[in-house]
Amino acid sequence: MQPFHLPDFYLPHPARLNPHLDHARAHSAAWAKAMGILDEPGPGGELVWDADRLERMQIALLCAYAHPDCAAEALALITEWYVWVLFFDDDFLAKFKNTGRRAEALRHLERLELFMVEPGCAAPEPGNPSEAGLADCWARTIAHMSPSWRERMRRSTHNLMVESIWELDNIARERVANPIEYIEMRRRVGGAPWSANLVEYACGAEVPDRLADARPLRVLCETFSDAVHLRNDLFSYEREVRLEGENANFVLVLERFLDLPAQAAANLVNDIITARLKQFEDTAEVDVPQLFLETAATAAEQLAVARYTAGLQDWQAGGHEWHLRSSRYMNTGLKPGPTGLGGGVARILPGVRIQLNQQVPPPRTAGPLPVRGLHMPYDVAVHPDLVIARRDLPEWAAAMGLLNPAAGWTAESLHAADFAALAAMIANDGSVADLVLRARWCTWAFYGSDVLSRVLRANPIVGREQLHRLPSYASPDAALPPTPLEAGLADLWRATAETADDDSLRRLRTALTAMIEAWEWVLENETRNRLPDPIDYLDTRRAACGGGLVSALASLNVAELRNITDSSVIRQLENSAHDHAALVNDLYSYQKEIEYDLELHNLVYVTQSFLGCTRETAADIVADLADERLRQFDHLVRTELPGFFADHRLPEPERAALHTHVRRLRDYLSGNRAWHATTGRYAEPALRERYSKPVLGAPTGPFVSVLATAAGLRSRRGVASS
Repeated sequence: MQPFHLPDFYLPHPARLNPHLDHARAHSAAWAKAMGILDEPGPGGELVWDADRLERMQIALLCAYAHPDCAAEALALITEWYVWVLFFDDDFLAKFKNTGRRAEALRHLERLELFMVEPGCAAPEPGNPSEAGLADCWARTIAHMSPSWRERMRRSTHNLMVESIWELDNIARERVANPIEYIEMRRRVGGAPWSANLVEYACGAEVPDRLADARPLRVLCETFSDAVHLRNDLFSYEREVRLEGENANFVLVLERFLDLPAQAAANLVNDIITARLKQFEDTAEVDVPQLFLETAATAAEQLAVARYTAGLQDWQAGGHEWHLRSSRYMNTGLKPGPTGLGGGVARILPGVRIQLNQQVPPPRTAGPLPVRGLHMPYDVAVHPDLVIARRDLPEWAAAMGLLNPAAGWTAESLHAADFAALAAMIANDGSVADLVLRARWCTWAFYGSDVLSRVLRANPIVGREQLHRLPSYASPDAALPPTPLEAGLADLWRATAETADDDSLRRLRTALTAMIEAWEWVLENETRNRLPDPIDYLDTRRAACGGGLVSALASLNVAELRNITDSSVIRQLENSAHDHAALVNDLYSYQKEIEYDLELHNLVYVTQSFLGCTRETAADIVADLADERLRQFDHLVRTELPGFFADHRLPEPERAALHTHVRRLRDYLSGNRAWHATTGRYAEPALRERYSKPVLGAPTGPFVSVLATAAGLRSRRGVASS
């Protein structure tokens, strides 16, 4: 018996088949034999793969569907890349995931990195089929590609190999990831960004280097990756979870987190796939053309991006078609579509019903939202000079012009918010000057959020222009700032640059730019009345809330952290802390943002819409998610960090710097939680005073929610489960 029935999928693009399938199949089978892939024994002596297993997986068919237009030799090479990556996954599972040999696994992965060399450089002699296959595919591909592509391909190959340790550790500890962690790590270990790199090779059009890091191109890759990975999770659930004992599967993640039966979890995963595909389409149709205009992209650059986008669409459609046919996956009861003339259109039809289902903002309910169930195991410490920062802020805010009634900012509202207290709790160990500067940064960031909501949203054209030029004021040579938001940033940057080293300022500028880019995304969505899906929201909320800015300010002039902040464990530590802070803010700011500011961007509100539940149920789910991120943070500190020290043989100065960094992240977690519970910024009396009158309903008591409830889903606190 299958654990669940596969749902109807949204299939917006037809699958097409490359006519060179037979050539790729024969060539890749001979190649696998030559690389030793079909002769490699597992730990028990049995073969990891044999010729029969390779044939039944139909990897050549996957590549022929995923890349329907490339030439015969290119298709053969791409097929061999996929033979290598799937063999690597199975070989790693057999030798390391199922045996817990972590140290040997690390050495195996470190050595594989040595085979991705630059042209003209010698690689080591391969010692096993994984090394031989990677060395051969890499050498045959890089001759056709630019240095920028090689760097992207090297990074994505590194991620899918090295992050396998994350899966290995979770299996050993019988630990199931939380939903945010899973999506974040699946993008690295799952291989779809790696596949997107090969799309560039297959379609003969590299993404222009100057556009590769732009948000629309990142979103195309991320939505493609999420849909590919989550679709694979549906098809591979039976093999991975029931037969192989793995726990990196999003169906299982949602079963555990929302306390759902397998069928309801599978249906919800399918809804998320649909949402990601819709965002892919929206990005391709709206955001990418806008990017072309903003960057004055040449015709050649536009054509390259268009071919890349079409290549991702082909992969998405072809990957689904292959899952229906491969013996590797659960596909009983689903009929593969026709392959003849008109077959692609026939495969689209089952998705029509889902395609018409648009995510609609739910009704807005008046009254405070109770915050329940948030846990905080860390104590709060307060800087002893808080009173000095409190005395400074009104004068500084007035001097910068931040006391702006149009943004809801007055001397009274600034006093009620008490941003100095927030700074004193999250930065409690520095000098008085450091505390005053941090309090000003906090004040400026919250002011920017309110200006975005109450001023820029009313005039989005002016708002876009202001946000576009805002990063230019993170410079000692900035022009005279025309607005309070820009004046505040220019003043803060000058003050910070007086004592910060160049590396610290680079990291700070990166975090600041990411936050402003996230504000632009919020403005665009609000202007278009576009409610993001949960993954889209969480992807950007971390930056919009300023978490990266907090970490960058906390690590100014700490040279010992410079070479290790991008390591997996440190990245996960920071991301889990930043997400917790953002989710706490969403819970406490719900009434201000949804009832008074009439915004769309709050995870409680997004969850209401996506799950069709009440705001109270949505708030409980968001609180659970915040607690899961807190538990992940604690798990990383207790379990992963000691292993990181040992694996990388970190010297004592770097270990001490990391311990200090972790302590400051703890202060951020506890201080942010304590401030939200006590600040007057979100209290209903202060909101009424700031906004003159409530936006919704009568001023007394919460209204009864009229949100529609959707059958088929439930959380542990009340989403239905049929």
